[in-house]
Amino acid sequence: MKEIIITSMEKITPVHRNEHMQYEFYKYEVTDSREKYEVSGPNEGNQTVAAFYTLPPGKSNYPFHYHTTNEEVFYIISGNGIFETFEGKHPVKAGDIVVCPAGKGGAHKITNASETENLVYLDVDTNNTPDIAYYPHSNKFGIRAAGGIRDNYSLDGKIHYYDNE
Repeated sequence: MKEIIITSMEKITPVHRNEHMQYEFYKYEVTDSREKYEVSGPNEGNQTVAAFYTLPPGKSNYPFHYHTTNEEVFYIISGNGIFETFEGKHPVKAGDIVVCPAGKGGAHKITNASETENLVYLDVDTNNTPDIAYYPHSNKFGIRAAGGIRDNYSLDGKIHYYDNE
């Protein structure tokens, strides 16, 4: 971050994503998350990224996942949701805060539990690169690293370390 930011959701134009049946969200980026991966080295760019999310009724924004390097903090502003972990599904509501450590113990997915109201929350993440996100339900992982690297792979396609050398 190069300067202090004072803003609110009302001042930010959201990005709307609705690419998959169960996933839809409006993302209001407080800090530019693209800068996280489009820098030339791991010590450049923002040290944290922050965004507000609005999830329509019954929708999630991302699949169940965890990060190897980055931590995430969620503050529920309004609505009711289901917060999925490896230990089960937990209700969350306005005023709740959830802290997810890096690693398997921080695996999570947020889903709007309402049939009529939006779920709104603030998401603040550390911004370490490289980072690997694992998606246990779909047996895949994503690599996120400086230089614009944002690729996804299936764990089913594993190869030996020395293959093709």
